[in-house]
Amino acid sequence: MNANFKSGFVTIIGRPNVGKSTLMNRLIGQKIAITSNKPQTTRNRIQTVYTDMEKGQIIFLDTPGIHKAKNKLGEYMVNVAEKTLSEVDVILWLVEPSNYIGAGEQHIIEQLKKINTPVILIINKIDTVEKDAVFEFIDTYRKVYDFAEIIPTSALRGNNTDDIIDSIFKYLTYGPQYYDEDTITDQPERAICAEIIREKALHALSDEIPHGIAVGIDQMKERKGIIDIDATIVCERDSHKGIIIGKQGAMLKKIGTNARYEMERLLDTKVNLKLWVKVKKDWRDSDFLIKNFGYREDQ
Repeated sequence: MNANFKSGFVTIIGRPNVGKSTLMNRLIGQKIAITSNKPQTTRNRIQTVYTDMEKGQIIFLDTPGIHKAKNKLGEYMVNVAEKTLSEVDVILWLVEPSNYIGAGEQHIIEQLKKINTPVILIINKIDTVEKDAVFEFIDTYRKVYDFAEIIPTSALRGNNTDDIIDSIFKYLTYGPQYYDEDTITDQPERAICAEIIREKALHALSDEIPHGIAVGIDQMKERKGIIDIDATIVCERDSHKGIIIGKQGAMLKKIGTNARYEMERLLDTKVNLKLWVKVKKDWRDSDFLIKNFGYREDQ
């Protein structure tokens, strides 16, 4: 074992839709967390692993966005995100490039003031603004909190993402290798496949439906050169079911085709995917159903 090997846990926080999952996927180099331009895409802490045998190992927790809860699922998502702050070695806080620090950001600053964990501020999406403006944004945030470092980046384009890895290692201590060198996630394949289907549904469907859907993998069986996957998309209303299925099944077919393509890349084998749609009214306010779809606070 390398005597200079460092290891530790890092969480990526930020308001919904600021680019947390995109950044984690960029740092790891593989697509693990689902991404969408709709808020609250990430529902569970997803553990991914970055290993450099010369430097060490970083275990990333991608948390749901911190926001005001509207229902029990929302409460669960916020609790998981806030609980993570005290459990990790480094916090990456992602913000959008702006001079305005809103109520959501103020709420996060208040949470950060309660802990002693080093916080690296990541000003994301700098490819969308003028270069000179970035210095103003850095100055705005520097005044409100004592950050360990501030790094402007574009997770989408990969700008300055190597600097983020180098900065994280500065704040980690020498420690063990928690995972094998080739491990990139501790999420079981079933969970990742369910998330892929949900991502494709988020991309394909209109704004009023996606938060009200969950995906369960009913069965996943391997046979010669192919994996059979049966999955159910659960929605809250009969009217939503019709939209998800689409005219003559066109929407469900589109979701299934896009999901199958990505699953085949992930699993490196042919996939036979069958999708069903069921209605479970107000599942987001049912503790039992939230847990049934794999959302657990003790993870």
